[in-house]
Amino acid sequence: MIDAKTVATLREMTNAGMMDAKRALEEAGGNLEAAAEMLRKKGIAKAVKKADRVTNEGRVHAYVHGTGKLGVLVEVLCETDFVARNEAFLELCQDLALHISASDPLYVSRDAVPVDLVEKQQAMIREESAAGAKSAEILEKMVEGRLSKWYQEIVLVEQAFVKDEDKTIEDLVKEKIALLGENIQVRRFARFQIG
Repeated sequence: MIDAKTVATLREMTNAGMMDAKRALEEAGGNLEAAAEMLRKKGIAKAVKKADRVTNEGRVHAYVHGTGKLGVLVEVLCETDFVARNEAFLELCQDLALHISASDPLYVSRDAVPVDLVEKQQAMIREESAAGAKSAEILEKMVEGRLSKWYQEIVLVEQAFVKDEDKTIEDLVKEKIALLGENIQVRRFARFQIG
């Protein structure tokens, strides 16, 4: 039997609904960490199902760093104006802007990276890795791995979140989709810095 205090603790950890938290705890045999992981995975599954839904609402969020020499504008979209005014959505916008100011990504997603830039990077990596590869197959794996690392440096959704390095920005957005029940997309951003 799962007690109310344990359910409340799990809800606090995950922002899950009461029944979802209770079910997860029952499935996990009362283990809080396992139940939280189950809920996280279910949240991601819910987020994937919502990914095709139209996002015509949202907000442009502005963030200016303490000294006033660095600022970010980020456009985050959702499905309804109700969610666009929700505290959790506003918190997501702030976290995204803060992350962009700290990590300086260049593109929102891989799709936004120009093809010619990707081809140049692949060629450069292939040239640098050719000497260390014992076969063409190994060379391709090395190129693929280094290209993936490069994407993590320049693509917003693939970067580790500055406030929690264990999750990516994509994970952060999916958590909010699961919490708010609507599709959420980062459409674009601009980062301004003096000097």
